[in-house]
Amino acid sequence: MLSVAVVGSGPSGVYTAQALLQQSLVPDVRVHVLDRLPTPYGLVRYGVAPDHEKIKSLQNSLRTVLEDDRVAFVGNVGVGGPDGVSPARLAELYHAVVYCVGASADRALAVPGEGLPGSYSATRFVSWYSAHPDIGADPFARDALEARSAVVIGMGNVAVDVARILARGAGELRRTDMPRAALGALERSRVRDVHIVGRRGPSQARFTTKELRELGALPGARVVVDPAELALDPAYTAPEEAPGAPVPPAVVRRNLEVLRGWSAEGGPVGGAAAPGGAGAARRVRLRFFLRPVELLERGGRVAGVRFARTAPDGAGGILDTGAYEDVEARLVLRAVGYRGVELPGLPFDPVRGTVPHAAGRVLRGGSPSPGEYVAGWIKRGPTGVIGSNRSCAKETVASLLADAPALTRRTAADDPLAVLRGWGLRPVEWSGWLSIERAEAELGRSLGRGPVKIPDWPGLLAAARDEDR
Repeated sequence: MLSVAVVGSGPSGVYTAQALLQQSLVPDVRVHVLDRLPTPYGLVRYGVAPDHEKIKSLQNSLRTVLEDDRVAFVGNVGVGGPDGVSPARLAELYHAVVYCVGASADRALAVPGEGLPGSYSATRFVSWYSAHPDIGADPFARDALEARSAVVIGMGNVAVDVARILARGAGELRRTDMPRAALGALERSRVRDVHIVGRRGPSQARFTTKELRELGALPGARVVVDPAELALDPAYTAPEEAPGAPVPPAVVRRNLEVLRGWSAEGGPVGGAAAPGGAGAARRVRLRFFLRPVELLERGGRVAGVRFARTAPDGAGGILDTGAYEDVEARLVLRAVGYRGVELPGLPFDPVRGTVPHAAGRVLRGGSPSPGEYVAGWIKRGPTGVIGSNRSCAKETVASLLADAPALTRRTAADDPLAVLRGWGLRPVEWSGWLSIERAEAELGRSLGRGPVKIPDWPGLLAAARDEDR
């Protein structure tokens, strides 16, 4: 039997497990999918916006893999770090270990004032409204949402997601699994202006047309775009001829069609505004060719953002024009990308934010390390969509299978979970996860809603241990 541990239960980890199940070179295979959290699905559970039910339904296909008899989910087991199992010790239990730990850190703006209260990463905001148990204290519920104006820096789908959540009426979010604290804070939110700001033009924005159109459909919200900023972009009249555009011309053309429909006075209000309600009279302003240079301070917290006005340089880049613009905001969210984090015990390339590898084989000192593999963002960097992890996983599994004859000559533990328990760990198995699901369904029923996420470690672990409910 080939015994494999997959570290990480998000899409890259589950697709790795699926590729191992679907192959025929090694018919007898056992896969343990480990996760630091007691819950599976990774960013599908804790990164996809709660109002994106269709994308969140991907959990159903991931679930099918994790319910296979040859697969075991092993939650509440960290790898690396002071409280986790070291990669060296984990390698003692399995013939091979595949690390699918993603890219959990966010990129910084590296501008003065970034550390002021009221300035956060979009990753933290997403984790808060998605009930990630690591968030703990609730800064957004306490004070950040008392702001009337918020700035989201970035032009990708994450930026659009957080802006949409800020501008969406909390009543619409009641039908989602958003936790009580986040929903209550959004119900009390005073935010009325949400600025989505990018340093380049719309032809280089990374959001999809679908995400863009969703902004225009928000009930009670009005989208505002400055046509002069659109006209600065070389792609405004000829998407196919835009120099250096990283977005396919067809996508640029569709995005520009949507943006042209929103004048400086604002596009049509989506749906019906709730009179006097939290969703009424909100504006979403898309701003282009503005580069953040400083977060402004007043009263010990963020008061706004100073931007340098940029312009196309004719070669696909931008240059500063010497002009500046200040945008008032007491809440600033940066959404400028993710970055991999070093896992103690594994080699790490700090420049790329990835583990050095060759076709998925971990490289130590430039040579493949027997039995160690990577897949997903920690392998290739935070690029692609969820589906990109499938081909990435298949490449890694192909390398692992090619190495299998040598790997299976090594000793592997007959019962790795028993060894983990002997080391003082308390794994949450699939039955524990099903108990968490039942507890979240019961919580939702008590609130007159569908399932509602449990947002804290004690609550999740208590639910996981209550397997007889």
